Amino acid sequence: MDNSTARPVDNSSRDRTVVVTGGTRGVGAGIAQAFAGTGARVLSCARRPPERPLDGVEFAPLDLRDPPAVRAFFAALPRLDVLVNNAGGTPYRLLAEADAERHARVVELNLITPLTASLAAYEHLRRSRGSVVMVGSVSGTRPSPGSAAYGAAKAGLANLAASMAVEWAPEVRVNTLVVGMVRTELSHLHYGGPDGVASVSRTVPLGRLAVPADVGAAAVFLASDAAAYISGASLHVHGGGERPAFLDATTANREK
Repeated sequence: MDNSTARPVDNSSRDRTVVVTGGTRGVGAGIAQAFAGTGARVLSCARRPPERPLDGVEFAPLDLRDPPAVRAFFAALPRLDVLVNNAGGTPYRLLAEADAERHARVVELNLITPLTASLAAYEHLRRSRGSVVMVGSVSGTRPSPGSAAYGAAKAGLANLAASMAVEWAPEVRVNTLVVGMVRTELSHLHYGGPDGVASVSRTVPLGRLAVPADVGAAAVFLASDAAAYISGASLHVHGGGERPAFLDATTANREK
């Protein structure tokens, strides 16, 4: 891929290979299917296969917390054009309710494994003049009570991506998707069912939670030729963000 000139979005990507970590469900599945829709060869790697096969997506078993296995996986690929570091997540856990080792495992999954995969993929990406897309979170840009280790890891991920973009330029572009609330098959665990989802949706300026396809479309854009001059950037995919709490607390503009 020639990164020197901007071109329209390339919807004919049959010669490209894309790896999506954690691409078996939720946001990861949405990203994998979005790339499959461009005609690319898409590999989804995770510890367990998807509950149902994803159209146009190949599954490869891989524990991303096993560096030798990660290096062997990428070394076996004939080529690689795009790496999407999506694997991650965390349960709700207040800091004082767990020991440091549990929080460290959250940081490992959300920060160290993307670094491990990126390093293992580097030579492929350098040869193809490819790109890395990190899947970050709004939790890394604001206080995250109940997921503090996760938020800290995602903040670190954005910084890692920005530094990587400088070190690996001009051969490899690196960008971050800063993702807000997404409606997935596990949304009820976070928001409390349909009523909870509806209530939370009303806090988003665009009036709804994202769906995985929204994140997938943004990832495809950042990896496309249309984004050839975008590197080291953070693209917010959060429906407009969050309404500042003080606006609801103030009495200055309320009707009397």
